[in-house]
Amino acid sequence: MDPLPPDDDRLRHLARAASLALDPTEYADLPSHVVVHVRNVCSSLPETVENPAWAGIQWRIRKRIFAHVLAVDFPDGPVTAVTFRSHGAELVALRRSGHPYFRPAWGVDAVGMVLDADVDWAGVGELLTESYCTLAPKTLVALVDRPPGERR
Repeated sequence: MDPLPPDDDRLRHLARAASLALDPTEYADLPSHVVVHVRNVCSSLPETVENPAWAGIQWRIRKRIFAHVLAVDFPDGPVTAVTFRSHGAELVALRRSGHPYFRPAWGVDAVGMVLDADVDWAGVGELLTESYCTLAPKTLVALVDRPPGERR
């Protein structure tokens, strides 16, 4: 998987892809190692449910989606991305930072991230855990093991 260059057109296309705006033939199969990494994080969180999506896989807490991984075909090969939830200063910072982050075409609190060859899987795990904690009931959030500085 080649790194995605910081191209605005490609990021806009990914933003649309995360909101079911593409033709089904524009989506690609997910790399199995990506599914394993994301699944390991999401399945470790209390009461999560994994569901197939129109493209890729979604993870929910109750009825709310906190993670969605999908792949989109481009002429030079597929690009894999994950969308998740954020809030406050972190949401603003992630959306403004540029590649590998982008703003999906849905959700006031959603962030997308390209999962390229240089991805920091520990960082992805932290973002997905925080996404879960943003949407989960407080009783479930209390069960999540997070460093003290990350508890909100």
